[in-house]
Amino acid sequence: MQGSIPPISANLRSTPLREWHVGRGARMVDFAGFSMPVQYSSIVAEHMSVRNSAGMFDVSHMGRFLFRGQGAMEWLDRLLTCRLSDLSIGQVRYSLICGQHGGVLDDVLVTRWPDSWGLVVNASNRTRILDLFTSHRVPDATVEDISASTVMVAVQGPDWWRACHGIVPESVASLPYFRGQLADCGGACWRISRTGYTGEDGVEIIAPADVGTALVDSMVQGGAVPCGLGARDTLRLEAGMPLYGHELDENIDPFQAGLGRSVDLDKEFLGRAALVVRKADASLPVRVGIMLEGRRAARQGDEVLDTHGASVGR
Repeated sequence: MQGSIPPISANLRSTPLREWHVGRGARMVDFAGFSMPVQYSSIVAEHMSVRNSAGMFDVSHMGRFLFRGQGAMEWLDRLLTCRLSDLSIGQVRYSLICGQHGGVLDDVLVTRWPDSWGLVVNASNRTRILDLFTSHRVPDATVEDISASTVMVAVQGPDWWRACHGIVPESVASLPYFRGQLADCGGACWRISRTGYTGEDGVEIIAPADVGTALVDSMVQGGAVPCGLGARDTLRLEAGMPLYGHELDENIDPFQAGLGRSVDLDKEFLGRAALVVRKADASLPVRVGIMLEGRRAARQGDEVLDTHGASVGR
């Protein structure tokens, strides 16, 4: 029937915005077990909207946890590679979670909110990371998974404030990069941070699921262009930002990925001993940026050859 919402596979989860995406003609795909929009118009057009004006992404598939209690920082400290002791209230930091052999299990954002510690993890790793924390539990700390009860929307691009003006508090405009604040919006708590994964300025907003449709409608009215995961991938790739499952996985350590700045070897955490050894191993391959000639794109897994035709990477 024209105008009806196509059925979702029983094996896929949906975000609170799925019907909104479908209603706008988005092409939906399976991404990390979620029915997600890969594009609305074209990936190139959406990519350029973010670079030149403002684009809006549904990132509600990401996992969102809140840690509370006296032992919350200690609990996070056991697994995160970054330093937490100097994180001020409202500050956000990029970190990694490694296995005991030093490989990356996930890359995350940790925020010290006024009422809790927040952790955003990749959708495909949400259950595994939550189980990992459960196995390293500390006294006097709790974790709440707010992924299903909230919506997470990213607005990215030089005109992000025009798209958000009147929706979020004026104080958000003056927040420094990688800072966040709580906002009382209609009696509900929103968590707003100056973060993103496109290489552009902007914000990410975590709000109650029931306001998701009204939130994105307002942003579109403010000039934000709906964008799918296809453009998010090309934007982060262009900006040199690694994505878990591509440039990061359990066989790649943070130093190989060029993310050593997010590892504090002066503290104890899962995988530290292995990372000390791996950091000193100059034989391990490392991530590098490559610019290709011509219009043909390289594909994941393609071999990289030297001038003599010998394989030097992938």
